[in-house]
Amino acid sequence: MKYYIIAGEASGDLHGSNLMKNLFKHDPNAEIRFWGGDLMQKNGGTLVKHYRDLAFMGFAEVVMNLKTILNNIKFCKADILKFQPDVIIYIDYPGFNMRIAKWAKPLGFKNHYYISPQIWAWKENRIKAIKNDVDKMYVILPFEKDFYEKKHHFPVEFVGHPLIDAIHQRPKTDAEQFKKDHNLDERPIIALLPGSRKQEISKMLTEMLSVRNDFPEYQFVIAGAPSQEFSFYQQFLTNDQVHFISNKTYDLLSVSHAALVTSGTATLETALFKVPEVVLYKGNWISYQIAKRIITLKYISLVNLIMDKEVVTELIQGECNPKRIKEELQKLLNPETRNRLLAEYDALENKLGGDGASEKTAQLIIDNIK
Repeated sequence: MKYYIIAGEASGDLHGSNLMKNLFKHDPNAEIRFWGGDLMQKNGGTLVKHYRDLAFMGFAEVVMNLKTILNNIKFCKADILKFQPDVIIYIDYPGFNMRIAKWAKPLGFKNHYYISPQIWAWKENRIKAIKNDVDKMYVILPFEKDFYEKKHHFPVEFVGHPLIDAIHQRPKTDAEQFKKDHNLDERPIIALLPGSRKQEISKMLTEMLSVRNDFPEYQFVIAGAPSQEFSFYQQFLTNDQVHFISNKTYDLLSVSHAALVTSGTATLETALFKVPEVVLYKGNWISYQIAKRIITLKYISLVNLIMDKEVVTELIQGECNPKRIKEELQKLLNPETRNRLLAEYDALENKLGGDGASEKTAQLIIDNIK
């Protein structure tokens, strides 16, 4: 069968790659065209567009790049018509994907959505479009099933979280060898995960590195996004206490003592690696002012949203400053705080439903379109 997959961000590339592995496993003759990244490309299939050419952060940035976005939508529609897939699989990225789904539905294409748009956070009115345009929805967060089925009477499949597969199936990292390979010293590591887009990386690394001199007994290691060149990060490598490692985030987390993490999927990844973290967010002023009037959630990190309480500290906008970052990072280095967090992380993993999300989703997609 023929599958057309659209993932527009780094996290979508990861989940798309694991989904593709299982589609090929259960359908050896599968033909796959996809929008995604390097991880998906390693599985075969045909890469149509890389997510690095698609990702625009915030309301203001989207407006400034509107022409490019509209051209991408036009190109995507033409490519789908030419390929004639048996199913289109959308992975998150709702601003783009919901437009394609609306166009594809009346043409007879089957629309399957893997990893729901976060309409429980904002734009809840998108439920109307989802009911009209999406044939099957596969959700990965436990509270999403109740949100869709009890609140909106739209049946969905809860498949568990694919990050658990991605983390459990990877080989164990040797900490000593990792440090040697990347010219790190013996000091404990504080990982810096500033995001994947240039705008947020620049803003967040400035804040994260503002406290580096307050913790001389630690080394700070920046997790470089695969979508960005090393030259972009050079401006932040100001002394021997700050290091940079590209495209090795999971290896880095597996050997880290603590982490400063920009809000997003990385907050959950860090928790599943059992690394104590502080969650940071500081956006474009205009975008933030708009967002805080629209988004009604109590928390911005997936860890806290899933647990429905403050497990990890969130420093947002004005609170994201050197003084507060230093205070909260110091708390993470306290054994009592660390032990409390690790116990909460174990409860979090149990709540996410265990292994097998990617395989379960691939099998459901194949069964549904046969």
